[in-house]
Amino acid sequence: MTTTGVTPDEHTAHQALAWSRGIVDPALRSAVDTLPEDLRHVSGYHFGWWDEHGNPTETSGGKALRPALVLLAAEAVGSTATAALPAAVAVELVHNFSLLHDDVMDNDTTRRHRPTAWRVFGVSAAILVGDALLNLASDVLADSGHPSAIPGIRQLNKAVQDLIRGQIIDMAFEQRDDVDLHQYHHMAHAKTAALLGCACSLGATFGGGTTEQANHLQSFGEHLGLAFQYVDDLLGIWGDPSVTGKSAYSDLQGRKKTLPVVAALASDTPAGHKLAEWYHSRQALSSTDLANAADLIDSAGGRAATQAQADDQLNQALRCLHIAQPAARTTELTALAHLATRRRG
Repeated sequence: MTTTGVTPDEHTAHQALAWSRGIVDPALRSAVDTLPEDLRHVSGYHFGWWDEHGNPTETSGGKALRPALVLLAAEAVGSTATAALPAAVAVELVHNFSLLHDDVMDNDTTRRHRPTAWRVFGVSAAILVGDALLNLASDVLADSGHPSAIPGIRQLNKAVQDLIRGQIIDMAFEQRDDVDLHQYHHMAHAKTAALLGCACSLGATFGGGTTEQANHLQSFGEHLGLAFQYVDDLLGIWGDPSVTGKSAYSDLQGRKKTLPVVAALASDTPAGHKLAEWYHSRQALSSTDLANAADLIDSAGGRAATQAQADDQLNQALRCLHIAQPAARTTELTALAHLATRRRG
């Protein structure tokens, strides 16, 4: 029986995420416990395990989509989730390294409905803890003793380099007036899609899958990552703060060149031209300004274009999953793909 208002597809996805968290969370906590106390304390706060004083909390640690993809990919090639557990923990550590740094760079004040780590412990602490999680990810893989550990470290490091490159490009976009759609897609692939593709590939590799299986599942993850980023761009403008855990119009406040903005600016419409005048100025932004900008983006077609791109990437992801011919977990991987691209907010 499914919960009222939740589709069977969503129910399957939530079950898969809960199953994954049940496997990954104990191993993730064990890995974080190896850090020095001061680093462990900030890490635990960021993951939602305790408050700033170290008291246990019920705060959500996020969806944990990436480790779920690792475990499901391992089972998809006929292995077990346990075989890929070190890879799942490593991917989740890398993802949270990026979140800690992103919050500082984007000046985000809330995550998961409470103050970000840098707001509580300071910018320097958040950056250093992110560095510690990144280093720990390699240690987890190296200590696993898995035959694919060393190649896995290299693959994960490559995804991290892509992620960092994508973040640098994204930040540079904020200072440019000439970002086009091709440049944006290139940035999103590096910043978001690379790690999701890596998660799926690592799961297949640690599960003993063939190179062909790993490649097809990597493509599934990369297309899913692009769709995920495009939906995230929509939520960054029109998301409900009570659902997203971030402030309203957070991306517009920072004049970020997200896909709806880039599409609207390239639309050659009256609304797009008006948006350009405002977006390229450096005047202080009021709440009314932000709401008006969101309306202009919508009127210029940026919102509809972004949703269409997300839908297209989802369809491509599902085609790659079909080509991979999973031995199991097709239903769960499909459900997760739909959930990731149909987030409410």
